[in-house]
Amino acid sequence: MGRNLVQKILEEHLIEGEYRTDSEVGIRIDQTLTQDATGTMAFLQFEAIGIDRVRTKRSVSYVDHNMLQTSFENPDDHRYLQSAAARFGAYFSRPGNGICHQVHLERFGIPGDTLIGSDSHTPTAGGLGMIAIGAGGLDVAVAMGGGAYFLKVPKVMRVNLTGKLSPWVTAKDIILEMLRRLTVKGGVGWIVEYGGPGVENLTVPERSTITNMGAELGATTSLFPSDEQTRRFLEAQGRADDWRELKPDQDARYEQTMEIDLAELEPLIAQPSMPDKVVPVREIEGLEVAQVCVGSCTNSSYMDLTRVARIFKGRTIYPGLSMTLSPGSKQVFEMISREGSLSDLIAAGVRVLESGCGPCIGMGQAPPTGTVTVRTFNRNFAGRTGTPGDRSYLCSPETAAATALNGKITDPRKLGEYPLVNLPAKFIINDNMVIKPPENGGDVEIIRGPNIKPVPRKEPLPDLLEGELLLKVADDITTDHIMPAGAKILPLRSNIPAISEHVFVAVDKTFPARARAAGGGFIVGGLNYGQGSSREHAALAPMYLGIKAVIVKSFARIHFANLVNFGIVPLEFDDPSDYDRLELGDKLKLGDLHEGLLKGEVYLTDETANVRIKLIARLSERQARIIKAGGLLAFTRAGV
Repeated sequence: MGRNLVQKILEEHLIEGEYRTDSEVGIRIDQTLTQDATGTMAFLQFEAIGIDRVRTKRSVSYVDHNMLQTSFENPDDHRYLQSAAARFGAYFSRPGNGICHQVHLERFGIPGDTLIGSDSHTPTAGGLGMIAIGAGGLDVAVAMGGGAYFLKVPKVMRVNLTGKLSPWVTAKDIILEMLRRLTVKGGVGWIVEYGGPGVENLTVPERSTITNMGAELGATTSLFPSDEQTRRFLEAQGRADDWRELKPDQDARYEQTMEIDLAELEPLIAQPSMPDKVVPVREIEGLEVAQVCVGSCTNSSYMDLTRVARIFKGRTIYPGLSMTLSPGSKQVFEMISREGSLSDLIAAGVRVLESGCGPCIGMGQAPPTGTVTVRTFNRNFAGRTGTPGDRSYLCSPETAAATALNGKITDPRKLGEYPLVNLPAKFIINDNMVIKPPENGGDVEIIRGPNIKPVPRKEPLPDLLEGELLLKVADDITTDHIMPAGAKILPLRSNIPAISEHVFVAVDKTFPARARAAGGGFIVGGLNYGQGSSREHAALAPMYLGIKAVIVKSFARIHFANLVNFGIVPLEFDDPSDYDRLELGDKLKLGDLHEGLLKGEVYLTDETANVRIKLIARLSERQARIIKAGGLLAFTRAGV
């Protein structure tokens, strides 16, 4: 039996364990990326591990999230990151150079390499044929130090693309179709590998839009083969030597196969407030819109923005609507400026923002109260825009442009002839905003502002945990629910005591105070708990508040790993109906934990209701030992 592409790359990087579905393996990591919302903590953790120099082939520290400098916290973080990158041997992408995923695709990604990043949309680089995985910052810090990245070998789903996209139907519509079919839970435990004759017509920027939003499926990662399209993209980036052909064997095995005929797709849109609430645009045409935002790491490439500019040429956006545009990188910004697309956008009334994440993470551009905002982003979780009760829709840049012209959701096929935009034969290459590390960084002083606090530590796990049920939540709780983003909270990412005051405030404003008063306790949740961002603060800050265990029906992958990394016991109901037996305020007890975590079975005693409930610990032996040690930092330091 032949090998699929995932198996080929993972086996090439295997350094511990056996490649077998659901078995834990350790893989060698070639590249890492961090961004400023997660990177300060990742570098603080790297310092705490005690390793003097980055040991990957390449690690890059980006500044793209916390760009607003309304106070000292964000600029202080940027100075810390630049000095830490120089000290420890990482490349530093300066503020203004662009969004990490877009820049990494352009300048650093290499087919067949492995990449982990402290951002859930790291799988964007799968568009180049990489195994690129989002992870918590502590996992990235360990990989920066040369440690293996551990994961359970996922099942591999082959998505066979046939046919060719019709005019006005885009790569964004392909991934929205995937979300419509699979939902935000459907990719958990899977890697999605795209193939088939339809792949040949998709450029790398189009492929990366699809792999980017594989994160919304819950997939470990997604990837395309490295083929002629990949070679053409890397050659245009002046990196032809980085290309190599990568494809699955003809008789490769997959656990599941899905077929998508691209010719049958039409423009799609995700309704509030989840990326899988997907319907055809034509079904909700006419809905009045107050704001349109184009950009983010999903749809801010040269091809995306140039096409929007050609749609707008000689036109004006609707009078009652505000529109913003965020170029994905300095390269994109410079190219649309030089060729005239930028002036067409400005003339149409578009508000052009800097190259950064911006509105996608609630860092500015909140929509008006009670209105609809249409965005080309990857997430529309409730409140993520910064406006309570927001109504956020996700679509392609073409649908967004048609909507901006008409002031209401509009099927872009009504705009007439489709503006064709080809991949440039050569991109503008100017890496002057990327700072290479010195050969020896030992003399570099690390600059720390007053908001940068040490990494909190956790004591080893006792054999008995007791406490109160502090919070009970429903299905599909996101990391935005647990640890909100936005312009008010993101600047506190380097200060765990301060940011812990915001844990779960979107669900229950009293939670931080109650958790402190009770000396910590337990959280109970439903299905897919912790979906969304890789932000380890959604585990680290609850740990600081004393959360001892989280008991749910099922976990999202990255959040589960982050709970393990910070010594919080992640447990699942053996019988999901037992969720209904637990009530807020109940006194809970977990005993015989050291043995139970290794066996995979733990019993919960609810002393208030006088019931005993069986729980499942889906932990490897290594993960059980990490929790017992008090988390990955303590576990790693003990082995350094």
